[in-house]
Parts: sequence; C-alpha cells; structure tokens
Amino acid sequence: MPWQNDNGDKNRGPWGSGPGGSNQEPPNIDDLIRKGQDKFRSIFGGGGPRGANKGMIMLIVLFLSVSYLYAAFYKVEPDEAGVVLRFGKWVETTDTGLHFHFPPIDQVYIAKVTTVNKIDVGFGTSIKERQMLTGDENIVDVRYSILWRIKDPVRFLFNLEKQQQTIKSVSESAMREVVAKTPIEKIMTSERLGIELEVRSIMQKVLDKYKAGVEITQIKMNTVSPPSQVSEAFNDVQKAAADRDKTINEAKKYQNKILPTARGQASRMNQEAEAYKSQAIAKAEGETARFLSIYHQYKLAKDVTRRRLYLETMEKILGNTDKVILDEKGNGVLPYLPLPGLKQRK
Repeated sequence: MPWQNDNGDKNRGPWGSGPGGSNQEPPNIDDLIRKGQDKFRSIFGGGGPRGANKGMIMLIVLFLSVSYLYAAFYKVEPDEAGVVLRFGKWVETTDTGLHFHFPPIDQVYIAKVTTVNKIDVGFGTSIKERQMLTGDENIVDVRYSILWRIKDPVRFLFNLEKQQQTIKSVSESAMREVVAKTPIEKIMTSERLGIELEVRSIMQKVLDKYKAGVEITQIKMNTVSPPSQVSEAFNDVQKAAADRDKTINEAKKYQNKILPTARGQASRMNQEAEAYKSQAIAKAEGETARFLSIYHQYKLAKDVTRRRLYLETMEKILGNTDKVILDEKGNGVLPYLPLPGLKQRK
C-alpha cells in the first residue's frame, strides 16, 4: 500500500501513523468549518455577533445596489421607442440602445413604433357590428380589417385610454358613413377600393383631432355580402343584372360590326352618286357645246347644215335595222354582202 513504511509496516494509516502512532493526525472537519467562518468574519469586520451583523448588512446593501442598477438600465430594440416619465410627467423619448433611468422616480414605457397592428371588425358573433345600411336602402354585411401603427408613442400612451377600442369605434363610424351613401352594387363590385381609401382618410382626420398618435396604414374590406336571409334573392338579382349586361354587350358587339359596313356602303353610294353627277354634268355641257357649235354652222350655211343633220339622223336610225335594197327601176332586190348579219352570227 502507499502508506506502508520502508520496513513494510502494514499498520500505518493513510495519514502517516499507525493505530498507536503519533506522527500526524487526520484533519478535523469542524476545525476546517470554524477556520472558514473566522476568515469570513475577518473580511466583513472582525469576529463576534456585531461583526456578523455588519457583514450581513453589507451583503444586503450590495444585493440592493446590484438589483437597483439592474432595474435602472433598460434596453430599447430597433423597432421600439422608450417613453420616460418622472413623477408621472413625460421627460424624454429614447431611441434604440441601452439607457439609464432612476426608478421608482422614473417610469419607462416601451412602445412598438414600427410594428403594424391589425384589428378585425365584423368577424365576431355580433350581427349589428357588421350589418350596415347602403345608399339605396339595402343592408349589407361588411367584414374588414384595420392596419395601424404607433406614430407618436407619447400621445398614444396618454391621450387615449383604450386605444384599440377607440380605433375600432372610429373605423365603424367612418365605414357606416361611406357605405350609407354608396349603392350596394358598387360596394360589392367596383367601388371597394374607393371606399377603403375614403374610410382611411376619415379615420386619420378624426384620430389626428384626438391627438391619438396613430397612423392608419390600410383599410382592407375582406368580405362584402348581403344578409343570409335575402342572399338567394340578391343572387337572383345579380344574375339578372349579369344577363342584362351580357345582352347589352352582345347588342353593342353587333352594332360595332354592322355600323362600319353600313357606313362603307353609304360612302360608296355617295361616291357613285358624285361620279354620276359629274358625268351627267360633263355630258350635258358637251351636248350644249355641240349644239351651240352646230347652231353657229347653221347660221352660216343653213342648207348644208340641215342636210348634214338629216344624214346623221338617218345614219343613227338605219344603222341598227335590217335593210332591203331595191333597184330604182324596180327590177328587183340588189344583192349585197350583209355585214351586220355576219357580225350578229359571229
């Protein structure tokens, strides 16, 4: 064993002595504890009951100091703003980072200034909350959402007692105001975006008058529908309106198809009439000029002109008729080559 002596004495213990030896005794646990307590007392003011009390007081003071420092520092995240109050009065608004204040004299409220919050209206069990009267005296169920954020944390914390409830109430008032002057058909179809923008504008003006420190970023109409009691009748009306619009569109399509054709035909007829007019006028003017020319010749030589007119007239008359040529003495028909007959046969 390690504690055997050089002579191989197996009766030595691990502390250097045997059962009856006197070289070294094992350490006493109580003595070790007592020595530790003495050292602790010497550090915090000496021994005795008075020194122990003084050490305990210093421990308490140290603990309270550390706790106070821990509570005095606060951290503001990048999406937050800190509002510091001193005796209940606003002192400053702190930005991102680690800051110090003096509790309980100072109080700090942390507000999320970049987070977009959402309030849903009309999704609960209350029917009155979502049913609204339209401009044409119909009733419509409107479910919408409000997206908002904190613009001024000081005003948001102290000018409104129930912030979300106030924002919701203002939105209901603005939505009912806009819906009350809009027909139900436009609410459900083409005017939804316009209604959202108008409601947002009205809400922002009211909240700015309240100095609420809130910015309304968007109003989103999720569902717009008639009440369930009249939904079937309303669907029939919508279907009839859709059929009407379809018929009107088909009629306009036919109109757009036929009108250009009619306009083209009318333009062609006008052009043909103008051409005939020009032709008739030119022909009449030519006949007039011809007549005047003949008249001048007739005045100069009446017999010659009269004979010429006779021959030209007979040429026109006999030129398109079948002719038989007889001898002057009455000996019979004179043979001749029937050129007009050959032309007709060909």
